[in-house]
Amino acid sequence: MAACFRLRSCRAPRLASAPSGRSLRPRAGGLAPAPRPALGPAQPRGYAGIPAGVSAALLRTDGFVGGRWLPAAAAFPVHDPASGAELGRVADCGVPEARAAVRAAYEAFCTWKEVSAKERSSLLRKWYDLMMQNKDDLAKIITAESGKPLKEAQGEILYSAFFLEWFSEEARRIYGDIIYPPAKDRRALVLKQPLGVAAVITPWNFPSAMITRKVGAALAAGCTVVVKPAEDTPFSALALAELANQAGIPPGVYNVVPCSQQKAKEVGEVLCTDPLVSKISFTGSTATGKILLHHAANSVKRVSMELGGHAPFIVFDSANMDQAVAGAMASKFRNSGQTCVCSNRFLVQKGIHDSFVKKFAEAIKTNLHVGNGFEEKTTQGPLINKKAVEKVEKHVSDAVSKGATVVTGGKRHQLGHNFFEPTLLSNVSRDMLCSQEETFGPLAPVIKFNTEEEAVAIANATDVGLAGYFYSQDPAQIWRVAEKLEVGMVGVNEGLISSVECPFGGVKQSGLGREGSKYGIDEYLEVKYVCFGGL
Repeated sequence: MAACFRLRSCRAPRLASAPSGRSLRPRAGGLAPAPRPALGPAQPRGYAGIPAGVSAALLRTDGFVGGRWLPAAAAFPVHDPASGAELGRVADCGVPEARAAVRAAYEAFCTWKEVSAKERSSLLRKWYDLMMQNKDDLAKIITAESGKPLKEAQGEILYSAFFLEWFSEEARRIYGDIIYPPAKDRRALVLKQPLGVAAVITPWNFPSAMITRKVGAALAAGCTVVVKPAEDTPFSALALAELANQAGIPPGVYNVVPCSQQKAKEVGEVLCTDPLVSKISFTGSTATGKILLHHAANSVKRVSMELGGHAPFIVFDSANMDQAVAGAMASKFRNSGQTCVCSNRFLVQKGIHDSFVKKFAEAIKTNLHVGNGFEEKTTQGPLINKKAVEKVEKHVSDAVSKGATVVTGGKRHQLGHNFFEPTLLSNVSRDMLCSQEETFGPLAPVIKFNTEEEAVAIANATDVGLAGYFYSQDPAQIWRVAEKLEVGMVGVNEGLISSVECPFGGVKQSGLGREGSKYGIDEYLEVKYVCFGGL
């Protein structure tokens, strides 16, 4: 009870303000001012792999805490996955910086929660406007750090910005309820109030979109946030921090603490255990999510978990073949197969199996072009790192050793580094690794099935359930399968299903809660019941 009172009292230790024109740096015994510009343009540096002309103000390398740019005692390198070249070095924040960010966020929450919904809406809209004004530069930063084709990065930035637009509007639609209880002299009021400080841990594959989807909802609800971006893609998170600052988001409301893989565990633990943090939102692997849930359980924090997937893509005999192939291409090979909703298993009914595999292979060979993300013809960039390539290789070799046939692709691309050929396998069985695990790469394994019941059983035979897709022209079958698939999101005759207006999330071990849509903002709100008597 004492701890609960302390959290609600808004009397957390104050984060000392740095002198004007100076930022904070760690030293023994705490944080000390360093003679460095706090919010001016980034210092001139070379960024290998990032095209010339990108706004210097967006190329930040320090953490962002309490409205100030915060260097750390050490820095870690970020590499271009296409060439292996070092893009730049980023502040390697640790426990002191993470705790400082939490304190700054809590202190800011004490005033931010009192800001009117209209004003929060206005600030989020300004942030959206700035994203749109800088969309080309932001896309180039994403392509440089993640390797995805520039056109995909441009699409991600638009998708990301739309979350800020959506939640700027939803901020003014946080409604409660009036309930009439049985007692005539009573009235019941239901209020929705902001939770507090939210710790947001984002993945590398959609860095910008994951930040705006989570942070937009949190800020709209009146919460403040501390973001720990993935070590592979910190530049986009820091660029968004710069734009948030330009938009007038108050100091401490939005904080970013980048760190290396070596410090990720300790920083994540701080964010999940600090008593001033009320909410954890994480996107990543199921294994890591379980660790964070364990930390959160000790102080019973609210959590949102968007974890791993193993999406089935079912093609029934009645399907429109051309539509199914187009949907398979869109669902499988976006970001070289590196999204949590990418199809991972293709289940094709025996009547159309052979013709589907043939057309799918032709589409892969004709439409997919592997290369550097900045090259105009590129549709398939590199995988994020060596470990990702090795996993795809392992899945292919395992499948072939157990009888699968390589229809196209099947090996590392001649470009070297982290490039892998878009790969299609047939004669795939359920005992193969690619049927049991999420590959997270450009591998499409096809499993032949006989009946609808068999397809649904195969699709549901997993402990995760994020997205699922199927193609059918049979109305009765569409209703049956849509209801039977054990997933949080279903695409019916559609391979791309994400939208800011719709709830994103899974069932089983794919996570907890929903993001985006009107449901996403509820994840950052507490419901309070107030009973009025003596009326």
